Amino acid sequence: MKLSQVEELLLQSLEHEIGGVGVYKTALRCAVNPDLHKEWEKYLGETENHVATLREACAAVGVDSLRETPGRAIVRHLGNALVDAMKMALEGGDAFAAEIVASECIVLAETKDHLDWELLAKSVARLDGPAADVLREACERIEDEEDEHLYHVKGWCRELWIDSLGMTAVLPPPEERQKVKTAIGAARAEQSADMRR
Repeated sequence: MKLSQVEELLLQSLEHEIGGVGVYKTALRCAVNPDLHKEWEKYLGETENHVATLREACAAVGVDSLRETPGRAIVRHLGNALVDAMKMALEGGDAFAAEIVASECIVLAETKDHLDWELLAKSVARLDGPAADVLREACERIEDEEDEHLYHVKGWCRELWIDSLGMTAVLPPPEERQKVKTAIGAARAEQSADMRR
């Protein structure tokens, strides 16, 4: 395994979580639905914890958490672009449209987050020693949260769009009600929403 790429993944993951804090803070300004606002507040707190966890993991494996790499700069740029998109939506004056834009931005951010934590988990499966144990524990603790973030926000985004189209939406989405944390659970939740329309 290429340890330099594991370090790069760790740094990009950290940068993405740092950017995620900004994404959630901006998204909260866009949230109209009180249940959605509450969920995003929870995810903001968890994302702030993920930043701290990744900084601790960097320290444990001997990686300078402030080290700049070209990949990390790109991740930062993408996170800033998501924040800028939400700000543009807010300036448009349609609160419901801004809420949909925010949910789409979070889907994009959480998709990358989900991938990062999945790759980190696959990497630590091939590492050993105390540093690997710290990273492994972080992955085990955070992967479920990332699953929830991704599947729940996808459900919110889908249902907000359905509502905006003038169709019957299920809000909060079934992913939220059923506390979905797997792809299979998300598919079943979406199917249950379709049956309720």
